[in-house]
Amino acid sequence: MSFRTRTIAACAASILALSAAQANAQSAAPSATAAEPLKTSELSLETGGAMPAEQQALGFEHADLKLKVIPDKKAIEGEATLTFLAKAPLRTLVVDFDRVFAIRKLTIDGKALKPSAWSNPEGRMTITLPKTVAKGRQVKLGVTYDGVPHEAKRAPWDGGFVWSKTETGEPWIATAVQGDGCDLFWPCIDYPTGEPKLVDLHITVPAPLVAPANGVFKGMTEKDGWRTYNWQTKNPNTYAISLTVGPYVEISGTYKSRFGDSFPMNYWHLKGREEKAKGLFAQFAPMVDFYEEMIGPYPFRDEKMGVVETPHLGMEHQTINAYGNNYGQDGFGFDWLLQHEFAHEWFGNQLSNLDNDDMWLHEGYGSYMQPLQSQWMHGDMEYMARLNSQRQGIRNKFPIVSGRALKEDEVYNADRGPGNDIYAKASNVLHTLRTLIGDEAFFKITRIAVYGTPDPKPGNFKPLYLSTKQYVKIVNDVTGKDYSWFFDVYLYEAAAPELIEAREGGDLTLRWKTPKDKPFPMPVDVKVGDKVVTLPMADGTGRVAVGDTVPVIVDPASKVLRRQPYVEAFQAWKKAKDDADKAAAEAKKKAEAEKAEKKG
Repeated sequence: MSFRTRTIAACAASILALSAAQANAQSAAPSATAAEPLKTSELSLETGGAMPAEQQALGFEHADLKLKVIPDKKAIEGEATLTFLAKAPLRTLVVDFDRVFAIRKLTIDGKALKPSAWSNPEGRMTITLPKTVAKGRQVKLGVTYDGVPHEAKRAPWDGGFVWSKTETGEPWIATAVQGDGCDLFWPCIDYPTGEPKLVDLHITVPAPLVAPANGVFKGMTEKDGWRTYNWQTKNPNTYAISLTVGPYVEISGTYKSRFGDSFPMNYWHLKGREEKAKGLFAQFAPMVDFYEEMIGPYPFRDEKMGVVETPHLGMEHQTINAYGNNYGQDGFGFDWLLQHEFAHEWFGNQLSNLDNDDMWLHEGYGSYMQPLQSQWMHGDMEYMARLNSQRQGIRNKFPIVSGRALKEDEVYNADRGPGNDIYAKASNVLHTLRTLIGDEAFFKITRIAVYGTPDPKPGNFKPLYLSTKQYVKIVNDVTGKDYSWFFDVYLYEAAAPELIEAREGGDLTLRWKTPKDKPFPMPVDVKVGDKVVTLPMADGTGRVAVGDTVPVIVDPASKVLRRQPYVEAFQAWKKAKDDADKAAAEAKKKAEAEKAEKKG
């Protein structure tokens, strides 16, 4: 994602121009496009960070969203009615909303406001309320708008709309906005803690297209060549509210749970892919079996377990996960993408991070679920194979957790933050934690982190927010020990701990080397011949007599994530090879272009 700087004069000019455009829009006849559409601002292309005080004073009670998708114009028309609860007296109301949309009408509690009562120069709409809203009272914001939403260049890694077509030429549309936020197509509070308690979605699309969405289906109406699909969902992550439109065929079934109840499973796939779709759908029930046995009850069983085929790779849209892996195979017996996005129903949608800085709780746990299901299905070999594959991608350039409020790009962008390490490194950290404290404690910690209770059952838990510090406290409470040293090194430092080996006479000596010489009493197994000796390493050092015995293998079961120079050597070789291959391909392309130009 690229950012540009702007001078104060340029900002002032844009604000004046935008104010005039907004004022004109109030009296203009509704139209799906504008002659000179404004560009999405830098602010709207960001998500998270420090939440403004005005938004901290809001409780998001209800979002009623009417959205008409117009494929021919790559445009939408929207009507959003948002109900907020004042946690403190409110004089202004602040919501995030992309400035590219023309505002046709803006109301507070049903009464229209003059254009001078609000402004939106940079994607943060600030509304002066007609009167102060007292603490504990509700206020209802209505926004009627239209325009051409930001188009994703490479979904799902950059956010926006995906306007695609099927092989038969029909519209195939999706939103993927995790990287940039909900404000790209509806007015919202663009922060992890901005979840509305209830959302009603009314999605209007050209007939006979289908629009699966979050939550429970409330019926479809058709009029004048347009269909409106109605859905309702509770407590969704703001970026998890999604639109998907296409010529879909639905496969449905019922999952009978080990908890004695059942819930619907639905998969919407493109027509013409029935056989592959049936094969993928057959993975749904065993996958839920795994999660309900290893983690706990599917959190959104009163709505549905839903998946929809999309023109982009995938995303964890609550109860309607996006799947675009094209039915690929990888030799592990289940579709990794389907499984990973489904993991986020627990780690992301049920357990939501308190801040983007805690995103490893989503992605690390979500990534650990693939090795864990491999172990559950096929045993240790595939579990370790997946973990080792993840380890080869660890960069150790930035800490997984910084300890401060972060924007999403500061986490996912590997040039600015941990990037893929919140997936691969965090997954290996969880493996190390599990081997250190044992399965009973590890899974009890996981259940408390996800559900707020060690004994989750349908109906006895609600979605919750969690921070890294709160997670560490759960670990300490369950184990009865202080494991802060573990997380201080693995999460809050960039470099992995290094185990220094040396020989002194007939002894092997070991010493942990950590950033800033932080304490790291991580036990280490050593295999001496056919015996395994565990060194407590209480002071960060250990010694074992080995003599002339062979083999001597440190950490033979690969329990501990640590620096491995041979992995770093492989990474350096691979990068050099990839760079050389890219340069060769570009040179070849350039030579062919020059040759064609001379020939022409």
